[in-house]
Amino acid sequence: MKTKMKPAFYLASLLAAGSLAPITAAPKASEVAPVSHKVEKIDGLDIFYREAGDPSRPAVVLLHGFPTSSQMYRKVLHGLKDEYYLIAPDYPGFGESSAPSIDDFEYTFDNLAKYVDQLLEKKGISKYTLMVQDYGAPVGFRIALKHPERVTGLVLMNGNAYEEGLGKEAWAPIMEFWKGRTPELEEKISSMVFSLEGMRWQYTSGTRNPENVNPDNWNIDYLKISRPGQKEIQLNLFYDYRKNVTLYPSWQEYLRTNQPPALVVWGKNDAFFPEPGAEGYKRDLKDVDYNILDTGHFPLEEEGDFIVAKMREFMARISNE
Repeated sequence: MKTKMKPAFYLASLLAAGSLAPITAAPKASEVAPVSHKVEKIDGLDIFYREAGDPSRPAVVLLHGFPTSSQMYRKVLHGLKDEYYLIAPDYPGFGESSAPSIDDFEYTFDNLAKYVDQLLEKKGISKYTLMVQDYGAPVGFRIALKHPERVTGLVLMNGNAYEEGLGKEAWAPIMEFWKGRTPELEEKISSMVFSLEGMRWQYTSGTRNPENVNPDNWNIDYLKISRPGQKEIQLNLFYDYRKNVTLYPSWQEYLRTNQPPALVVWGKNDAFFPEPGAEGYKRDLKDVDYNILDTGHFPLEEEGDFIVAKMREFMARISNE
């Protein structure tokens, strides 16, 4: 099912049809526990995570992208905590989690996935829907390949698994970096990506109304990425990203073999992961609720209400199957 940008009457029609009935039946805000902010010690590192909802309810694991952290999922955490259990970790090197130096920790996507997987194990979360965006896709697909029986569904929000989903212009400096890592390329990438203006551009590029995107997003990210050692951490992950591209075929095979139900909510104006990346999922999956939105790299910023409503509908369906 393919859906272009939804007008306001879409939510009204869902309410009229009863698809969003759980919203009206949900507990009062005062009766729902607030979002908690916690830390677990994993292999000597503090792994920070946000947690909301009743752990006995169906679980959703929220995996963030670059250059942000679990804070990008604040609308989902608050919007679904009445019906579902949600956990949103910060990877090592991101947000409020430990950020050891590159001399003390190997910053690879294998390691990021390892720490998230160990957090879920420690929390006893053995069945979950994965919501992935940007870096969340390589983290999430590694976990899904390791534990296919645990994944009940996928929410794919500009989380790529296809070569055609890599925006050529935006990725050109990084692809050049993959061919040969030099100080000159590191400086070029740093000046483009790690500046305050570069942070702002990632949030506002491709949006319909940039003035409606909260500047706290890029200011918080800039503050975090300006810490000592962060430039080296993030450059190591940029270089390691080349391995994700070589793993795309195995992720696609996972999809074809396991056929997890999927909800696609994709910003079509994303310079990094444009719409062809979303289209790839329709080739490999039979059960796809496909929604292309007129926004950029962080769809939750402009389309948070719509995405939360679609997730509620999607989770209600797969939880009852």
